[in-house]
Amino acid sequence: RLLRPAVQIFALLIFMVTILSRSHGDRNVYPSAGVLFVHVLEREYFKGEFPPYPKSGDAGNDPITFNTNLMGYPDRPGWLRYIQRTPHSDGVLYGSPTAEHVGKPTVIEITAYNRRTFETARHNLVINIMATEEFPLPYQAEFYIKNMNVEEMLASEVLGDFLGAVKNVWQPERLNAINITSALDRGGRVPLPINNLKEGVYVMVGADVPFSSCLREVETPHNQLRCSQEMEPVISCDKKFRAQFHIDWCKISLVDINKVVPVYITRPDPGTGILPEFGEYNPPSESLKSRDYFSDFLITLAVPSAVALVLFFILGYTMCCRREGVEKRNMQTPAIQLVHHSSIQKSTKELRSMSKNREISWPLSTLPVFNPVSGEVVPPIHPDNYETTSMPLMQTQT
Repeated sequence: RLLRPAVQIFALLIFMVTILSRSHGDRNVYPSAGVLFVHVLEREYFKGEFPPYPKSGDAGNDPITFNTNLMGYPDRPGWLRYIQRTPHSDGVLYGSPTAEHVGKPTVIEITAYNRRTFETARHNLVINIMATEEFPLPYQAEFYIKNMNVEEMLASEVLGDFLGAVKNVWQPERLNAINITSALDRGGRVPLPINNLKEGVYVMVGADVPFSSCLREVETPHNQLRCSQEMEPVISCDKKFRAQFHIDWCKISLVDINKVVPVYITRPDPGTGILPEFGEYNPPSESLKSRDYFSDFLITLAVPSAVALVLFFILGYTMCCRREGVEKRNMQTPAIQLVHHSSIQKSTKELRSMSKNREISWPLSTLPVFNPVSGEVVPPIHPDNYETTSMPLMQTQT
């Protein structure tokens, strides 16, 4: 009984610590639809979540990586991207939510991994997308910056400098970054690790006033011709970007959403095999009619087998019963022709037998020779049983 209050107090402390940790782990952010959303996953914020490592080492420089996913799913929403170059750099979540996601809280699970201690920490990021009447802005321009990577462009000071340069040449009342996309996500190639080459990044901005004359210069026939010849177009306001941003003006995209004609896809009339859009599904009854497969058997197996059997009998009769033979051939051949043929065969056999029995002198290479040391007679190279017809033709020697 005395221990019961202590146990209750201890349980209450554990519950309070759990509530505090959850409130510390959950972050609420309120981005606007149609505006670029950037959230930095700072390594310093997660270092305090890992217990101290017993071995010596610089705990402040531990390699930390992040894994982000939608709660209950293995991946993030389609509009949200994540990038982290190295385990010693911060991670960045970025993207542009649309009006479809307004009013639907998106919970992102963030899991931090300490690659030195193999410890993990998990936080939740609650994204509450807000709807605004000002967005989307009607005039949107997309720039391709060649000398930047996406994580460099996502930095607030770099993005602010770029928006300031765009505002200087556009002069709008409202200007916002709508979206940022890496060139690799658009099918670009990974650059070679030489000369500090960059991947490139696409930056889309929106404004409330029409495009300036400087941005319209890329649409002139002269600049279009230079772009078709892979030459840089002549843009008067390029100097205001060139100091920090190298823009590929041939890839700039200018869109006025007020003039975009909506495309309505006409759906064909659904047939009998397509369910209607509304209403409940009525499955077929369980008592299905039985089907007779005998006709299918006759068409599939019986008819081809019968045709093959008839062809077999016709072929057998032709090959066996219609065979003429040697006797029938001799009966149909004139007698004088048979006599001539037999006489030719007899003469041929007689000539062949005479050619085998004829005697000719042996060549010198086949005559016996004497061994100069012992005086013995060495047998000829060719034995006597060789046929004379198989020897090469040589002159007769005495």
